[in-house]
Amino acid sequence: MADTKLPNPKKPRAPGAAQKVLHKLGLVRDIDLALHLPLRYEDETRITLLRNARDGDLVQIEATVTASEVTLRPRRQLLVQVDDGTGTCELRFFSFYPSHQKTLAVGARLRIRGEVKGGFWGRQMLHPTFRVAGGELPTALTPVYPTTAGLSQPYLRRAVAMGLQRADLSETLPPDVELPWTRNYGKNGIQRLSSLREALTFLHHPAPEVPLAALEDRSHPAWQRLKAEELLAQQLSQQQSRRVRDQLSAPMICPGARAGARVPGVAPLHEQLLIALPFALTAAQRRVGDEIALDLTRTRPMHRLLQGDVGSGKTVVSALAACLAMDAGWQCALMAPTEILAEQHFAKMIGWLEPLLAARGRRVAWLVGGQKKKERAAMLAMVQSGEAALVVGTHAVIQEQVQFKNLALAIIDEQHRFGVTQRLALRKKLAVQGMEPHMLMMSATPIPRTLAMSYYADLDVSVIDELPPGRTPIVTRLIADSRKDEVIERIATQVQAGRQVYWVCPLIEESEALDLSNATATHADLSDALPGTVVGLLHSRLPSAEKKAVMAEFSAGRMGVLVSTTVIEVGVDVPNASLMVIEHAERFGLSQLHQLRGRVGRGAAASACVLLYATNDSGRVGETAKERLRAMQETHDGFEIARRDLEIRGPGEFLGARQSGDALLRFADLATDTHLLEWARELAPMMLDRYPQHAERHVARWLGGKADYLKA
Repeated sequence: MADTKLPNPKKPRAPGAAQKVLHKLGLVRDIDLALHLPLRYEDETRITLLRNARDGDLVQIEATVTASEVTLRPRRQLLVQVDDGTGTCELRFFSFYPSHQKTLAVGARLRIRGEVKGGFWGRQMLHPTFRVAGGELPTALTPVYPTTAGLSQPYLRRAVAMGLQRADLSETLPPDVELPWTRNYGKNGIQRLSSLREALTFLHHPAPEVPLAALEDRSHPAWQRLKAEELLAQQLSQQQSRRVRDQLSAPMICPGARAGARVPGVAPLHEQLLIALPFALTAAQRRVGDEIALDLTRTRPMHRLLQGDVGSGKTVVSALAACLAMDAGWQCALMAPTEILAEQHFAKMIGWLEPLLAARGRRVAWLVGGQKKKERAAMLAMVQSGEAALVVGTHAVIQEQVQFKNLALAIIDEQHRFGVTQRLALRKKLAVQGMEPHMLMMSATPIPRTLAMSYYADLDVSVIDELPPGRTPIVTRLIADSRKDEVIERIATQVQAGRQVYWVCPLIEESEALDLSNATATHADLSDALPGTVVGLLHSRLPSAEKKAVMAEFSAGRMGVLVSTTVIEVGVDVPNASLMVIEHAERFGLSQLHQLRGRVGRGAAASACVLLYATNDSGRVGETAKERLRAMQETHDGFEIARRDLEIRGPGEFLGARQSGDALLRFADLATDTHLLEWARELAPMMLDRYPQHAERHVARWLGGKADYLKA
C-alpha cells in the first residue's frame, strides 16, 4: 500500500494532520522520535510456503490472487482466494475500500501477512496486511510503534527513522564510567553496543536472529543501556533540584527565632498540644516529629515526605510541626485535594489548636472554592493580616488573591494528587520576602524503598512505621457479586446492631456520568432493600453544602448506610462504621483498596471489608485482578501492599501524574532494575561535580522541558 510522504524537513510548512497527532503524542523533537520505541515487531524477512504453515501461525506468504468478490451474506465482506503454488488460502475482509479491491484484483501477485486458521472450507486469514510483491525482503524485523488515530504505522516508521537519523546522539556519559548494562554480556556486547545510537538503531530494527525473549523482557544490553540512561537523567534532575534548593533561604523556625512572638510565661504551643491530646504519641510519631523539628531549625527549605499507613497518625505530627512555626510568629497552610478531606483536617485542627491559639489572639482559617463572598473576604483578611496562624483548605489556598503575611510552613496532604503547577504556586507564597516556605508533604500511600529512591530523590523521607494501639483488626472477605443479596443481609444485621456501613460504588474511568448513574442506582436499590434505614448518597457533583450535610448525618450516627463514589477514599473518620463494601473491587488499584479499607476499624467494634468482584461468563475473574484481590486478603501492611501494587501496575500508574500526566519512567522497571538505579544514584553527583556540561546535555536529551516538573 502506498505510504503518505513526510514533508521535507528542510522546507518548513504548516504542520499537517499527522504532524499534529505526533505533537499530541509528545513527539516534537528528533530525540523524541528516536526514543519512541516499538511495542512489538513483525518478521517480514522471510516467506513461508502455505504447505509449511500450521494452524495459528503468523506468517508472510507470497501468492497470486485467483478469485476476488464482494458477498452480502451473512454480512458484507470481501473474499479473496490466493494460491502460492503449494496451497491455497482465503482472505476475508469485513472492512475494505475500493482501493483495496483494486490491489486485490485477480492476477495480482501479493505479499500477505496474517494468522493462518484452518476452517471447514479450508485455510483462511482474517484482515491480513498486504502489498504488491516485489523488491528485496527486509533484513531486520519490522517495528510496530505505539500510535493513535490519525497516525499510520508507515508514516510513523518514516518519521521515527528520520528523527533517529537527525537526532544529536553524541555521548553524554563520562568517559571513565563503568557501563552496568554490559556486565552480563562480555566483550562482544560492549563492542556491539558501544554508543546510544547503536543501541537505538538496534532496538528500532533488530536482526531476525535476535532472541525475541531478550527484547520482550528488556534484558538485552540495548534495553539496559536505555534504562540506565533514563534513570540517570531522572537522578541528575533530582540532584540538581536539591542543590538549587540548598541555595535558597527559608524561615528559621525555633524558639526565639522571632523576638516577641511567644507569649511570656506561657508554655510553647507544641507542649500545650501534647498535654491536651487524649492519646500518647507512638515512638514512630515522636521520631518523625524530631526529624521535622530539626529541619525547621535550618534556613534551608525543608522538602520532606511524611509517609504513613492509613491511621498511623500523620495529621497530629503535622499539627505539632505547625505549632513550632506558629509559636515563632509565622503562618502555616494545610492543603488537601478534596473538600471532604480538608473538612476533616479543619475539624481536627480547630479541636486541637483553636483553644490554644485564642490565648495568643490568633485563629485557624478555612478556605475552599464554594465559600460565600462575605465569609471568603473575612478569611482572606485574616490571612493577610496574620491573624490566621493556620490556613486549612483545598486548592483555594494557592489562589492569587490569597496573600499570606509570613507563610513559613506549607503542609500538603495526599500530595501526589495535586498537579505540578499547584505545588509550585504554594512554594511561591513567600517569594515576596525572598524566601521559600518549608514543605511537608504527607502521603497515606506507602511507597516501596526502591521507588522512593528514584521518584523522591530530591526529598527527605520520614516514615511512621507503626500504628497507634487500639486499632481494631479488619477482616477482609472476597465475595462474587452474584452473592450480593447475602452482603445486603449482613448490612441489615450491622445496622440493627447500631453500626454503620460504607458502600463504595465502582470506578468507571471512562465517564464520571456513569459513576454518578451507578451510585444513584445503588442508592435506590439499597434504600428499597433496607426499609427503615437512612441510606445516604455522596459523590463529587454534590454541592458543597449537601456534601457537608450528608457527612454530618453519617458522622453523627443518624445515617446507617453511606453510598459513595471514591470521594471517601481518604480523610473520613467515623469510629462507629464497622463494614466497608467495595463494589467491583477488581477495578481498583491495590493502594486505593487499602485506603478505602482503612475507613473502618477506627473504633472498638469488630470491622470487616467486603470486596465484591464481578466474574466473566465462566464465573472467573482475570488473573491480574485475582492477584490484586488476593493481596488485599493476605496482608494489612501498607508497605507490602504498595510493593505488590508496584509489581502489578508499574510505577507510573501506581503514583499517578507527577509531570502533567506523563508516566514516571518509560523504559526502566523499578521492580527489576534496582542495580541500574543504584548505578545512576552514585554517578549523578559525580557528573554534576566533574562533568556539568555532560550532565546538562543528558538531562535536556531525556527530559527536555519536563525537568522542571520533576522538581516540583
